[in-house]
Amino acid sequence: MTKKERYRFLIDYFLQHAPDAETELIYDSPFQLLVAVILSAQCTDKRVNLTTPFIFEKYSTAVSLSQATFDDLFPLIKSISYPNNKTKHLIGMAKMLMEKFNGKVPMTVDELIQLPGVGRKTANVITSVVDNQPNMAVDTHVFRVSARIGLTSNAKTPLAAERQLVENLPTEYVHLAHHWLILHGRYVCTARNPACSKCGLSSICKYVNKKNKT
Repeated sequence: MTKKERYRFLIDYFLQHAPDAETELIYDSPFQLLVAVILSAQCTDKRVNLTTPFIFEKYSTAVSLSQATFDDLFPLIKSISYPNNKTKHLIGMAKMLMEKFNGKVPMTVDELIQLPGVGRKTANVITSVVDNQPNMAVDTHVFRVSARIGLTSNAKTPLAAERQLVENLPTEYVHLAHHWLILHGRYVCTARNPACSKCGLSSICKYVNKKNKT
């Protein structure tokens, strides 16, 4: 099977089984999504969704969050991983939004990565989810699943995987494929004990093929 055929199979499969895939983070605005994605680093979406309602009740906009102090915000996110750094990042992010972007979340990767707590992965999430831009956020799930299936080859870093995925996916499906791969990795192609026998992609999966030969 060629790489082009493998990508085509993947797209056809998910268009049939998950045509409306979307982020599991709960939010009502680009700003709230940005807060949630910053909090989600090395933390589950489930935990983030349990935490953000208390944050958004007090700080639903960049204006209000930019006026928060560390001692105001920290108690609301102390159950999240790395709460000290994330508290500082969120306040710094809100302050920069006010000072540099008129309180609005910018919609380019280059602008977003200027914000405290925002790296390339987070910027790709925001632009693809909010604006359907063809940007691919590569987290641990996407990195693992794309390598196992054979969508990427010898990609040693998330950036290398991102470039291969964007190069081979039709532009109109990049933002959707981000969700397909994350959710597939979260619920089917897990890091330990992947459910290969129940996976609809097993027929094209290099990991399964290799496992069957051993």
